Amino acid sequence: MITLKPQLLTSERFAPYGDVIEATAERIAAMNTGRFERFDDLGHVETDSDGRVAISIARCRVATTLPYRFDLVERHPNGSQAFVPLSGFRFVVVVAPPLEAVEAEDLRAFVTNGRQGINYHRGTWHMPLIALEPGQEFLVIDRVGESPNCDEHSLGEAVLLAEVH
Repeated sequence: MITLKPQLLTSERFAPYGDVIEATAERIAAMNTGRFERFDDLGHVETDSDGRVAISIARCRVATTLPYRFDLVERHPNGSQAFVPLSGFRFVVVVAPPLEAVEAEDLRAFVTNGRQGINYHRGTWHMPLIALEPGQEFLVIDRVGESPNCDEHSLGEAVLLAEVH
């Protein structure tokens, strides 16, 4: 069994899989006569011509306890999918490249710093959303439409997601 140890999420490390949504000095601009700072274009929202962009909220009902064993990943072939925590909390993401199929050794795990969100590129394989505490809420920005936008893939072996330190 492969054990994944989450590493700190950075834009550079996550670039093959998506965007890190974070207020950084590189993206800062003034707005409302300088009373606010605005951080633009933090993630590229993708959707096919059959869908549209939707903004939703997801709330954790059952927390994930680490270490956590899983053998299933999913992807969204018709659009991107973003998760932004609505309050400051760290969360873990597990991803693999947007290939036709992936195996356990293709997976990488990242942990956010508590202020970051993520945007999976279209087709990026990922573990279904996890939260470490019940009640944690995420702003979700993704594609909705008449055609389905979720493929699931069973891995050839189980993977153990290690505890976050």
